Amino acid sequence: MERLRQICLEAYDRLIGLELSEVAVDCCLTKAPCGGEKAGRSPVDRGKGGLKRSMAVDAEGIPLGAVSAPANRHDSPLVVPTLEAASDALGALPEGTSVHLENAATTPLSRANVYGSLG
Repeated sequence: MERLRQICLEAYDRLIGLELSEVAVDCCLTKAPCGGEKAGRSPVDRGKGGLKRSMAVDAEGIPLGAVSAPANRHDSPLVVPTLEAASDALGALPEGTSVHLENAATTPLSRANVYGSLG
């Protein structure tokens, strides 16, 4: 599946073009009623099993990379792994890329990690 995703991203970039001048990273909670090794107690669903998905998208909303974690994990530690997942498929992000983070992920430590990971 990872190879197929990479082929699709490369084809999209060749035919239409990824807009990598701006990248957004955001998280969302999803239900995981059957659990699983990554599921955790959801803080918004009465402690039922859930997952947190962190995704990076280009300026047009095209998914570049994603990671998952237990639902009770904070957003900020997922920012760098999410950007790494995007760069695994694309290579390094272009110099000057603006990375937009949601409010929950904009701690001083996560900002320092993002700027450090972009080099």
